[in-house]
Amino acid sequence: MLTCYSAGLRVSEIVSLKVADIDSLRMTIHIRCAKGKKDRMVPLSKKLLEVLREYAKEYRPKKFLFEGQDGNEYSPRSVQAILAEAKQLAGVKKRGSVHSLRHSYATHLLESGTDLRYIQELLGHSSIKTTLLYTHVSIKDIGKIESPLDKLDW
Repeated sequence: MLTCYSAGLRVSEIVSLKVADIDSLRMTIHIRCAKGKKDRMVPLSKKLLEVLREYAKEYRPKKFLFEGQDGNEYSPRSVQAILAEAKQLAGVKKRGSVHSLRHSYATHLLESGTDLRYIQELLGHSSIKTTLLYTHVSIKDIGKIESPLDKLDW
């Protein structure tokens, strides 16, 4: 789940991630054949890299970053089940899916000042309109917006 949130990935992208897609020198994750058969690069969080190194020591993935018992990729349904179990263990009652983590990633990037076009690229969207659906306006930030009138010197 951490990988999903830290890079704004789709469930299908999480399950198809390969060990070789993690580039710790460039601090990027290579997303291959994503939706629309497009490749893209997303930033690799330093914190995520630490977690992935610990994970790799313990589980020793060979091909896929997250492998099932048989060494094959997880199914998207399995990933959803893992999130549901984690939410239950944490006592989280609010509805949400793995895809909600992707929405949160986009919203948090926007709130921290990342340009919408960069967010579009990171999410792999062809249209900026799709990206706008992902970026939920935060009520707390509306009060921080300065009116153009306040910038006039009169």
